[in-house]
Amino acid sequence: MLALPPVAPVTGWRNSQRLPRDCYVRVDANDYSVHPSVIGRRVDVSADLDTVTVYHAGRVVASRERCWAKHQTLTDPEHRIAAETLRQLPRTAAVAVADEVEQRSLTDYDQIFGLTEDVA
Repeated sequence: MLALPPVAPVTGWRNSQRLPRDCYVRVDANDYSVHPSVIGRRVDVSADLDTVTVYHAGRVVASRERCWAKHQTLTDPEHRIAAETLRQLPRTAAVAVADEVEQRSLTDYDQIFGLTEDVA
């Protein structure tokens, strides 16, 4: 019999992805909810025989017991409540719109490009 390798073999399943707006990650044929505070950010998903864990910047944002049935959607009640709370918040405009826009005289452009003679 041979000796064991110096480094343990990799077990489990790992993936890195950007969390979509629906707040779910797919592992095999099941969807697992993730806290909506990390929507649009890169998350690391790891799964073993017992659990599915989702990390963002080294912090656990979701951890569930792994489901071996197919085509299941598993939602954590805390994630559902957080998503409903975020939906209730008013949306604010990111850019303020000015009421008046300054308009430059077209003769200024003629002078810049040398199309007219300056009268002194």
